[in-house]
Amino acid sequence: MRLINFDIISLFPEYFNGPFSCGTLKIAREKGIIKVNITNPRDFTDEGTVDDYQYGGGAGMVLKPEPLVRAIEAVKRNDSIVVNFSPAGQLLSQKIIQDLSGKCHLILICGRYKGIDERINLIYKPLEISIGDYVLAGGEAAALVLIEAITRLLPGVLGNIDSAEDDSLQAGLLAADIYTRPDNYKMFKVPSVLKSGDHKKIARWRRKESLRKTLIKRPELLGNLKFSKEDLDILLEVVNETEIRI
Repeated sequence: MRLINFDIISLFPEYFNGPFSCGTLKIAREKGIIKVNITNPRDFTDEGTVDDYQYGGGAGMVLKPEPLVRAIEAVKRNDSIVVNFSPAGQLLSQKIIQDLSGKCHLILICGRYKGIDERINLIYKPLEISIGDYVLAGGEAAALVLIEAITRLLPGVLGNIDSAEDDSLQAGLLAADIYTRPDNYKMFKVPSVLKSGDHKKIARWRRKESLRKTLIKRPELLGNLKFSKEDLDILLEVVNETEIRI
């Protein structure tokens, strides 16, 4: 069983107490599939000072480079991938998650306040990632998003790995709608094909609904995919049916 090590660089280690004590992250840690270590840059200072005013003036404190470098160097290995969460980074996607799930050691820098001194980026040339165009108090929430998304792809974490493989965005499309019992609830019925027992028809229905949902709700995703002839035939059906309904 392959182990992924996550080293989190954070001023607030206690932030992670709850998330790592439940759900898939707890399971993965107990099974030895992931190992999580949290390093506080404050422990690498003489007086506990980790931030200072920014050169050039302006509001907001900046994390100093020295404590961050010392913290990173304390955990860095030859195979480490350093990640910095930044609005300038690539928007986090399932493709990035899949790529990182094959790595052995990730160092996640959790910025705070106004941000981190730019020389950290110049020294380590980290993979810069953004989880969305909005502002958080720090990178801890982003680190949790990344770790959970990676962890659930690892063998042995989920009860059935197919559960992850069928998720929305795993193959670049939104997943088809899903249903459970009862089959009739508040006048809404489960599509009859899902109760037919015909696995071939069910598979085609799911593919068609996946393409339909993606076309209607996230059409930009379709531009990044390569389609089989069957997919193109199904997509044409979807387009024609959608035009008729409109």
